[in-house]
Amino acid sequence: MKLNSLTDLFIAELHDLLSAERQLVQILPKVIRSVSHSELREALDSHLKETTVHEQRLLECFQKLGIPSAPGRSHGMIGLISAWMEVQEAPAHPDVRDAATIAAVQHMEHYEIAGYGCAHAYAEALDHHEVATLLRLTLLEEEECDRHLTHLAETLVNADAELHAR
Repeated sequence: MKLNSLTDLFIAELHDLLSAERQLVQILPKVIRSVSHSELREALDSHLKETTVHEQRLLECFQKLGIPSAPGRSHGMIGLISAWMEVQEAPAHPDVRDAATIAAVQHMEHYEIAGYGCAHAYAEALDHHEVATLLRLTLLEEEECDRHLTHLAETLVNADAELHAR
């Protein structure tokens, strides 16, 4: 990867985001099957559907830019998924595991929020306004998913997990 210009950095960020979205499309069904709270399962299922839209939007960005969409591997997302897998392998009460799963998924969301925020800023700076609009839309959806997971944690899952610590 060469990073001799803002354009190079922008394209590298888009490739990383596409890889991250594709990795999430693969892992989220496993995450969904692992949770015990139905509300959390529904939220994650909804986000899985949204993630496939995010992947398609990124492909549209590449098309609009006239560059190939050949992502490598998002090493950041690989690490975050590995951290979630460690949580799954640890002995835990289902409610506590759900709280840990929310934290792990929020780490993934924050990674994406950072990536989409940077990519959006690069697109604006490079006058790729149509692409910037697509990236901003995804950024807003990622932020909303994060807020929804926080709400579930604060109003349901963490309280249930705390009950089992006593």
